[in-house]
Amino acid sequence: MKKFLQEFKNFAMRGNVMDLAVGVIIGGAFSAITTSLINDIINPILGMFAGDGTALVESLSFKLPGGGELMLGSFFNAILNFLVMAFVVFCLVKGINSLTRKKETAPPPPPGPSPEEKLLAEIRDLLKEQQKQ
Repeated sequence: MKKFLQEFKNFAMRGNVMDLAVGVIIGGAFSAITTSLINDIINPILGMFAGDGTALVESLSFKLPGGGELMLGSFFNAILNFLVMAFVVFCLVKGINSLTRKKETAPPPPPGPSPEEKLLAEIRDLLKEQQKQ
């Protein structure tokens, strides 16, 4: 059990896990920003087309025969929120990848044959010529 806990501690203290934790926290905060963008800016603009000033996307709901309600507006709102988040994450990853590609250098050219290899090649060629004669 002690070895298991030590392995877990080593795993948790690696840089990747800590970076992931920071990413999750920042992602949660950014999610609140995108939700506000959708609810407070995009939905009211779409609501102008509904004519009554309500958010068009949120007003899409249908009463079901059993007494429930089908909330398509909330579902579309979640999809729109996801698309905004996915686009921003895509742009971030694309930007980070372009920075890392610039840092990478071309692999060095393969080294030429060593002096011993050159000498062995000459000997081989001389032996081939002698066999032909």
